[in-house]
Amino acid sequence: MSTLPAITFADKCGIQSPERQAQVQRVLALAQASGLEWIRLVWCDVHGSLRGKTWVTSELANAFSQGMGMVSTLMLKDTSDRTVYKVFESDIKNDLPGFEGASNVMLLPDPSTFKILPWAPNTGWLLCQPWFPSGEPVKYDTRRILQSAIEKLAAKGCGMRCGLEVEFHIYKLKDSDHGADADPAQASWPGPAPLVSMIHPGFNLLNELWFDRAEPALRIVKQTAQDLGLPLLSLEIELGPSQVEAVFKATDALTAADNMVLFRSAVKQALRRAGYHATFMCRPPFDNIMSSGWHLHQSLYDLPTGQNLFARTSTSDIQEAQAHTAHDARHTLSNMGAHYLAGLMAHAQGMTSLCTTTVNGFGRFKPNALAPQSILWGRDNRGAMLRVVGGAGDAATRIENRLGEPAANPYLYMASQILAGLDGIDKALSAPPATDAPYDAKASRLPLTLGEAIGHLGEDQVLSAGLGPDFVRYYQRIKQSEQSRFNDAEDKVEFQRREYFGRI
Repeated sequence: MSTLPAITFADKCGIQSPERQAQVQRVLALAQASGLEWIRLVWCDVHGSLRGKTWVTSELANAFSQGMGMVSTLMLKDTSDRTVYKVFESDIKNDLPGFEGASNVMLLPDPSTFKILPWAPNTGWLLCQPWFPSGEPVKYDTRRILQSAIEKLAAKGCGMRCGLEVEFHIYKLKDSDHGADADPAQASWPGPAPLVSMIHPGFNLLNELWFDRAEPALRIVKQTAQDLGLPLLSLEIELGPSQVEAVFKATDALTAADNMVLFRSAVKQALRRAGYHATFMCRPPFDNIMSSGWHLHQSLYDLPTGQNLFARTSTSDIQEAQAHTAHDARHTLSNMGAHYLAGLMAHAQGMTSLCTTTVNGFGRFKPNALAPQSILWGRDNRGAMLRVVGGAGDAATRIENRLGEPAANPYLYMASQILAGLDGIDKALSAPPATDAPYDAKASRLPLTLGEAIGHLGEDQVLSAGLGPDFVRYYQRIKQSEQSRFNDAEDKVEFQRREYFGRI
């Protein structure tokens, strides 16, 4: 008498496809052949940070099939790691069903994300997503939100291609073993930030001498990124003291988002082992620094052919472009691209808290700072919120959104672009003329604080529907905790030093 095969948790969740099973077998064989001792099973939280557990490799097959339990309160933390919701009170079942009593959610690894970590001996890495024990997906998972947005694009025969330009700061640790943040006498919540010195003095953009001073740290960044298979294009000296920039080739949106969370975490770990401190905090807590941005280059492409749908490349397209003035979006972008651009502008206030996600990041929106201040677009204009790059005949034509900070959750950042851009396409919205004065005081301003920005998110019906009303309320509550604690802090610089500099 034959017995039916046991139903696994992956079966229960409906993801145990033949393709996934083949990928799982590939990862298991590679892990064994590589002599891996353990595997980090990680998940990206709402703030864009990675959390997880480390399993011995012999149990990896079980993790793929049955999942790994994780305390659900990890989804309810603000940036200080305080649980925002009261999970031991009866009202939680109405606010967040499935989170009562700090119960478990289950993480299932995505085998397509497998990496071998170059800085940690005999260690593998897998990105996971959360599910309720019932097999239902957890709708507050930000990676799933991006996947849903990508499915909306795919229904129209489109994909999204993203290129990353990420500014961040690297410092030399003054005491890499026994600094203030490792002193038990100074432990607190959050603890003190590390003491650092700069790797280059700054204020000499792209200077070769400064690059040579920073080269030991940048060599670690380069080697780590390349060993992980990330599509690194260049590393550059930015204007600010100890500030650098990493530029990546364009990939599909989900790959770009996965690469971003891995890059940030990997760089911080690899540099820390060598005595450096990397931070993706927008504005480190020092005088005379320069803010860091995350500039997201984006275009839509035709799924069957891979053709850039924002570019005017055919003879008729180029002729049509010439019929429009240089300040008309249709002079540079296809009609679809122009509508997408208009959608980004129409939902700029609503999307701001998904692109700039910390209290600290809003200090970047200043005039004449190579950062946006108002809701404007320009042709190759780095002061505008949206910079259109390329032109008729250029197959690489794209839109660069300069709204983001490097600490942003990449899944939410990219999902917000898709949802806003699709609304522009669906409604055939028209963008105003390009600006030549991106800091014009008459232009509509971006939100000035995180609290103001999450208010605009709640008022944006398109983004709320696309993200899910429950997610928007959840996100507002998590981020309001951060804003409120900042408002109450007596020393706001020290608040940011502890909340962001030592942790992001």
